Amino acid sequence: MVDWSTLDTVFLDMDGTLLDLHFDTHFWLEHLPKRYAEHNNLHPQQAKDTLVPMIMAERGSLNWYCTDYWSERLSLNITQLKAEVGDRIGYRPHVPAFLNALRKAGLHSVIVTNCHPDPLALKLERTGLNRYVDSIVSSHDLDKPKEDREFWQALAKGTPYRHETTLMVDDSFPVLESARDAGISQCLAILAPDSQQPAREPHADIPGIHHFDEVLPALQGIR
Repeated sequence: MVDWSTLDTVFLDMDGTLLDLHFDTHFWLEHLPKRYAEHNNLHPQQAKDTLVPMIMAERGSLNWYCTDYWSERLSLNITQLKAEVGDRIGYRPHVPAFLNALRKAGLHSVIVTNCHPDPLALKLERTGLNRYVDSIVSSHDLDKPKEDREFWQALAKGTPYRHETTLMVDDSFPVLESARDAGISQCLAILAPDSQQPAREPHADIPGIHHFDEVLPALQGIR
């Protein structure tokens, strides 16, 4: 599934890969519509019917992930609203053990996320995730989402990596396809990003796992 012996760099998505996607799912589909309804004197379902198509129209773009964009468009402080449900932020199963194993194996670990810096700071404060990895890169700093092949070119300028010795782990198939098309040699999909939702069907061409315990034994055995 992963040839760990050939790697020196591991790029890791955050939401849905290291952290439970339930926080984001709940925020965008439940908490934000509730607050939007209160702010605009709407029925909650009417608010959801308004917001969901608006949000989905930006899917795959940097705006989709940008709290500044949504704060301005909706006249709400998105980061503040996210903090209201911050108790839902948490790790996916076996993540600390996996990250510790990467470090013990001598692999360079980098979180590569589409998360905006403001909610990113909230999630790091809640989890201490930054203690487990070597560095963190937000796509907002590079002005391209990970779905865009140009993102990987921009990433290489600030975080040099060799395509042939790099693994990308993500729960988004479009992101993994973008990484693969950009030349990253190995990709791994997370099929159960949200603890409250059913697992996804595997990708036809990219290997996938539900949780990191499926790859831990091989990773722990390489060095």
